[in-house]
Amino acid sequence: MEIKTISKACDLKSCFLCKLCLKDWLPAIEVHKKNFFVKKGQPVFKEGDPVKGIYFVYEGSAKVYKKWGAEKDLIIRFAKKGDILGHLGLGEQSFYPVSTTALEPSIVCYIDMGFFESTLMINTQLTYKLMRFFANELQQSEKRMRDLVHMSVKGRIAQALLALKNQFGVNENGCINIELSRQDLASYAGVVYETLFRIINEFISNGFIALKGKSIVITNEEMLLKLTSENDL
Repeated sequence: MEIKTISKACDLKSCFLCKLCLKDWLPAIEVHKKNFFVKKGQPVFKEGDPVKGIYFVYEGSAKVYKKWGAEKDLIIRFAKKGDILGHLGLGEQSFYPVSTTALEPSIVCYIDMGFFESTLMINTQLTYKLMRFFANELQQSEKRMRDLVHMSVKGRIAQALLALKNQFGVNENGCINIELSRQDLASYAGVVYETLFRIINEFISNGFIALKGKSIVITNEEMLLKLTSENDL
């Protein structure tokens, strides 16, 4: 299924790219960018697709994930309004090493790789911030791999819930402000669905979290933090 091109123009100021570029460069971005509407559950690009460009989330949210075994996915991170997607395609490999799928109806802004590389050469602040972003993402990836090996299963689920709250905040009802399926939550925590289901029910019984419909409210953050210090060793 192809993503749909739309004529709606972005504001040229809210995403990672536009906030860090020189103001004189914004007209060039306006000429080269393309906006796409992506349905909920629709891929923006897939692992193994040829690299053609870079995407930025203008509206909505998305998950970034890799294949984990034959039929499982491991969610690496989530992206919200303003975030960059597809930047791992900047490496020497000509294929995206991850997949990205919309979590809700979203609008993404696309810049072809040739223009993006020219943009990096001209806009030194953008290049510097992207370098810092890569360094931080590498540190987070290394920590995540360490957690998957050493942290207890309960700790990984607790860590996933705390990370989601930290990134997306809470809504007026106190719920973590992202609609996420239990399967996606399991993939983010690096556990199987059945384990997630059991531990979520245990967290509810212990008063660590509560449910409002399909949404999750963290009711005892201190105890969740304590669980993240436990390990499987």
